[in-house]
Amino acid sequence: MNRNRLFFIGLVALMLGALVSLLVYKNLQKSGPAVVAGEGVVVAADDIQVGTKIAASDLRLVQFPAANLPKGYYSKISQVVGRGAILPISAGEFVLPNKLAGENSGYGLPSLIPPGMRAVSVRVNDIVAVAGFVIPGTHVDVLLTGNPGASSEQQTTTVLENVAVIATGQKLERNSAGEPQTTPVITLLVSPDDGEKLTLASSQGHIQLALRNPLDTKQENVASVSANALYKNSPAAAAAPAVRTKSKHTSAVVAPPAPRVYSIEVIRGTEKKDVTPNF
Repeated sequence: MNRNRLFFIGLVALMLGALVSLLVYKNLQKSGPAVVAGEGVVVAADDIQVGTKIAASDLRLVQFPAANLPKGYYSKISQVVGRGAILPISAGEFVLPNKLAGENSGYGLPSLIPPGMRAVSVRVNDIVAVAGFVIPGTHVDVLLTGNPGASSEQQTTTVLENVAVIATGQKLERNSAGEPQTTPVITLLVSPDDGEKLTLASSQGHIQLALRNPLDTKQENVASVSANALYKNSPAAAAAPAVRTKSKHTSAVVAPPAPRVYSIEVIRGTEKKDVTPNF
């Protein structure tokens, strides 16, 4: 009898516990935040390199809550296909407008050139290219060594400062391992005026690239250096010797005084007459 009563009490308690749990669960669902439906957004399916023409296979559509989406996101893959990448995009990263070339602007090197700028290539070697450490994304100064005018003395001057390197050879991005790259041609991003200076400097003498710290953007306006300035013991360029003019002390020619003229007064009766004798 006692056993049946205990069994009944336990069964009632279990049913009451289940009922209370159900009520609490329903209340929590009603008071909890509403489930937000996801929205499709375009992300990179694989790593996309600079200058790449983006294909549909490079992209995928992922559902994200609308409140967490970045500004300017793409919701359709067709909006991105055929555009050129001007910045590297990692797999799973949002594809945003600031990482893509403008519509109908193509891909590759032309898509990386901002309006009003030009890409000019110069021939280099390992020394000119700072042992291969001049790679896309770095900034350099362009130095020219030559003989200005008809001078026989060589001079070095800084032609351009803080110029961006846009490509090395046919590569538009830096080596991921950070290793130096040997290439015979480097392409610089310059203004039209600086493009003329760079082209003229390449034909006037020997150019050298000086690698800059990317945080150092100050324009130094360095003065030109001549060959004589490299040697401490070399005499400075002598100033033109002063021309000593011999002053000719020419005494003024004084005319001899006119000879004094004597006259004799001759009186003959009432007649007087002055006669000048010949001495």
